This record gives sequence, structure tokens and C-alpha cells, in this order.
Amino acid sequence: MDEWLFEQVNQFAIATPWLHPVIVGYATYGVVLFAALLLAGWWSARRARQPRKMAAALLAGVSILAAVAVNQPIVAMVHEARPYTTHTGILVLAHRSGDLSFPSDHATMAGAAAAGLWLVSRRLGLVTTIAALAMSFARVYIAAHYPQDVAAGLLLGAAVAMTVYLPARTLTTRLVIAVGRTPLRPLAQHRRHTTPWRAHGCEQGPPGDAIVARSRNQPNGP
Repeated sequence: MDEWLFEQVNQFAIATPWLHPVIVGYATYGVVLFAALLLAGWWSARRARQPRKMAAALLAGVSILAAVAVNQPIVAMVHEARPYTTHTGILVLAHRSGDLSFPSDHATMAGAAAAGLWLVSRRLGLVTTIAALAMSFARVYIAAHYPQDVAAGLLLGAAVAMTVYLPARTLTTRLVIAVGRTPLRPLAQHRRHTTPWRAHGCEQGPPGDAIVARSRNQPNGP
């Protein structure tokens, strides 16, 4: 099945030379798009003023690094050759290298980004998922990977992202709240807001803020 799918995609690549520049460019430099999507996740969380969203945005970046790190020993253990080293008579648009094939680093990175950004914003997560699927297809299109390589990479990346997020979300959220009470607050919250955080629709700031607010609302004595 995997070989058949690879051959079908390769035949499609042969039949669509007009797509080569676009898909080769994306397969090679598409990581820049994922960096931009991570930045968009940070910006979205910053404007939302919700510490958990900011924590998710930060952990999405950590997840990508962790996923690629986890992937490396798996690649070495499986030791699967690239399609262009084992097949003859196929169209190869990828830059030939001695790297191994399973799972795909690009797909692993993309899967981690997609899963991580779903936790920040559904809309952003959907966009990133589409970008991840496009990256996976592009890597097969240029004959750098088999379909199973990118499928495994997507699943591995998503699994690592959730493994990073679930145990780290509480501590990271607390760190984000702490940063919101320091001069570094603009990194975590949009400056146009006057209160540090919003949680579940309520304004939430340092403990002293509530005391000051109550004292201002109390009528003055005689």
C-alpha cells in the first residue's frame, strides 16, 4: 500500500511540472511558515490575555524541539533509506542526501506545531493542520519520503506535543502569570490592556489590585 501510494504521488508529480517550483519551495522552506504560525500563536495569546493560552503558545514551540529530538533515535533505529536511493525510474525533485527516511523530521515538526497551536486557537490550529498536511504531501511529492514516513511523523509530533503540554501546562501558566507582574509583562500581554489577565471572562490581576479596587468603591467616612 505504501509503495503504491508513493508511486501514485510520483506519477502525479511527473504529470504536473508546472507545480514543481511551488511544491519544491514549500517542501524545502515551508518551515518558515510554521515559525510564522508559532509567532501568530504567541500574538493571539498575548491579545487574549489568558495565561493558559499563552502557556500553550510557549509550549507549542517547546513541543516542536522535543518532537524532533525524540524523532532522531527512532530514525536511527528504523534506518529506512530514502525513496530515491532504493527506486529507479522515479522523478526526484528532492535534494539528495544521506539522511534516513522514517519518520519524516518535517512531518514530525509540522504535527507538533499543529497539535500545539490547536490549544491556543482552533482557527490557528486548523490553518496549521492544513499546512502540516500540505508539507507532508510535498515531502512525498518531491520523493524525499514515503507516505508512511510522513504519516508516522505527523502522529509522533502530535503525541509529543500533548505529552509536553499536559504535565507542563499548570507550571507554565503560573510562570506566565508571574511574568505578567514584572517589567516583561508586554511580552505576555498586549499593552493596551490595563489589567494583567482575564480568566473565564473576569479581570484578574495581582492580589493587591482587588484590595485597591474595593477601597476605591467604598464611601468615605464622615
